[in-house]
Amino acid sequence: MDPLSDVLSLLRPRSYACGGFDMGAELSIRFPAHDGIKCYAVVSGETWLVIEGVAESVRLATGDCFVLPRGLPFRLASDPALTPVDFRTLISGRPAGAIGMIAGGGACTIVGGHFALDDQHARVLLGVLPPVVHIREEADRATLRWSLDRMMHELRVPQPGGDLVVQHVAQLMLVQALRLHVGQGQDGGVGWLFALADRQLGAAIGAIHADPAQRWTVQSLATRAGMSRTRFAEAFKTRVGVPPMDYLTRWRMQLAADGLARSRDSLAAIAVAFGYRSESAFSTAFKRVMGVSPRQYGRDAAAA
Repeated sequence: MDPLSDVLSLLRPRSYACGGFDMGAELSIRFPAHDGIKCYAVVSGETWLVIEGVAESVRLATGDCFVLPRGLPFRLASDPALTPVDFRTLISGRPAGAIGMIAGGGACTIVGGHFALDDQHARVLLGVLPPVVHIREEADRATLRWSLDRMMHELRVPQPGGDLVVQHVAQLMLVQALRLHVGQGQDGGVGWLFALADRQLGAAIGAIHADPAQRWTVQSLATRAGMSRTRFAEAFKTRVGVPPMDYLTRWRMQLAADGLARSRDSLAAIAVAFGYRSESAFSTAFKRVMGVSPRQYGRDAAAA
C-alpha cells in the first residue's frame, strides 16, 4: 500500500456515527469536544463554522468539505452571534450512532461522519493536521461530489445495507479530503503527509513503508529520491520535520506496537521483522519512541 493508506489502515478509522444536519435559517448548534476525526460536507446552503480556541470563524458554502481532527468543541451557525443549542437536544430519542438527518428547517444541509481511531497511533496522523481542514476550491469540491450525492441518496431513500454504504462513503470522504489537503499544503506544509506530494521525498517515504525492515541508510534513501545525500537529508528534515532515520524508527515502532497488540508473535520475532538483530536493541528503540517497554505495551494492550 502507499504511505497514506498504510497510516489510515494502522489507525483503523471506523465510522460510529454518520448522518446529517438539516439546519434552519436562524439556528446555531453546539457540538462538544470529540475523540477521533469528524468529516462533513455542505450539500446545500451556507453556514458558519466556529471552533473553540480558533480566532477566525470559517464561512462554509455549498460543496465545501471540512475535517475536524483535533476534537475541539465547535458550532455550526447561520449567524455566529446566535445563542447555540446543544446538538443533543436535537437528537433526543434517537439511538446512539443512528444514521439520519437532524431536522431544522432546510436552509443548510450538511452530511458526513465521525470516526473513532486507534488512540495508540492517532498522533501519527493528527499531529500534522490543523484544527480544521477546509476544502473549498471548485475543482476540489467536484472530487467530493459523487460521495455527497451517494450519501444523500442513502440517507433519504433507506435501503437494505444502507448503514454500511453510508459508513464506507463517509470514510471515502475522509480519504479524499486528506488527499486534497496534501495538495493544498504542498508548497509550505510541514509533516510526512505533505511530503507525500513531493515526488522525490514521497519516493523515499514510500520505500520506507514498502519495506520497513530493510537496513535503510540516509544514502540509500537519498538514492531512491534521486538526490544527493546532503540535499536529501536537509530537504527531508525541513519538509517532514524529523530526520530520515528518526522517521524510519518511528514508523517501525508504530508497526511493532500494532504487532504487539494484535498478534501472538514473540518479542524476538517482532524485533527481527522490523530490522533489529537483537531484542535488546529493539526494546531500547521501542521505549524511546513509545514511552514504555515492548513487554509493558503488550501487557497494557492485552488488558485493554
